[in-house]
Amino acid sequence: MSSSAQRKGYGVKAAPYTFLLPATVLFALFFALPIGYAVWLSFRKVHVSGLGLGSGARQEVWAGFENYRAAFQDSELLHGALRVLGYGCVVVPVMLGLALLFALMLDSEKVRLAPFTRLAIFLPYAIPGVVAALLWGFLYLPDVSPFYFVLDKLGLPQPDLLDGGPLYLALSNIAVWGGTGFNMIVIYTSLRSIPAEVYEAARLDGATPLQIALRIKIPMVAPSLVLTFFFSIIATLQVFNEPTTLKPLTNSVNTTWSPLMKVYQDAFGRNDMYSAAAEATLIAVVTLLLSFGFLRASNRRDKRDVSQGGAR
Repeated sequence: MSSSAQRKGYGVKAAPYTFLLPATVLFALFFALPIGYAVWLSFRKVHVSGLGLGSGARQEVWAGFENYRAAFQDSELLHGALRVLGYGCVVVPVMLGLALLFALMLDSEKVRLAPFTRLAIFLPYAIPGVVAALLWGFLYLPDVSPFYFVLDKLGLPQPDLLDGGPLYLALSNIAVWGGTGFNMIVIYTSLRSIPAEVYEAARLDGATPLQIALRIKIPMVAPSLVLTFFFSIIATLQVFNEPTTLKPLTNSVNTTWSPLMKVYQDAFGRNDMYSAAAEATLIAVVTLLLSFGFLRASNRRDKRDVSQGGAR
């Protein structure tokens, strides 16, 4: 083989890696490197000598698992995790249920103004989370909300949505309002990829639109439902914008309401980057384990369904 042919062969083999190089560099610089630095900080602490005055009085030393032990014993972090768990139990099923319902309605043959309706449902997702939380926050305030004005004129009770149990519903409403459109688009796109011949065969067999939706559409978009559920779980564990934005409007939201708020408070409120790094690492590990476990269970179920279908 000539040298020119060899160079051409090497160039062809190296082409995929050349295209991957920019993405790999960006991933390493802006994702892998910060994660590695946070993990490294989580094993460090500041050792203070004497009164902490003068040069060399405060030194960064190895801490081992001390920061992680403190994080596991931190009641504020645990309570924040429990609050996020309750928040997720409301957000995830309601948001995905509405997204599936809207997607099925838009995929119906009798739907009117489908493009406008899709845009109207998706539009809240395009609004930044802080802006959406601030908008809804003022709608929840009795002194400025038009809803409370109407309830007052009608002589109806005016619940305080920023206090106690209703606070979870108020925060969940912001997340559902902003996230339903994105999940709807994912599910709707999957519905549009189903061949029309499948629906025609079902109609010839006498299936009603409801039966087609329950027995054909929903099972065939199950992978999209798994994907949206996966994204929703991650977004729930990382909730930060909504409670942080509503915190100045109510005393029911403290600075450690969610785990990420606790990390922020430790890092920038208490100036303890080492404890914050350990807490952030724990949150990342929990998110990874939950995501991996859910995906593995989903793949196992799919393989079982395929094997049972092949056995029939």
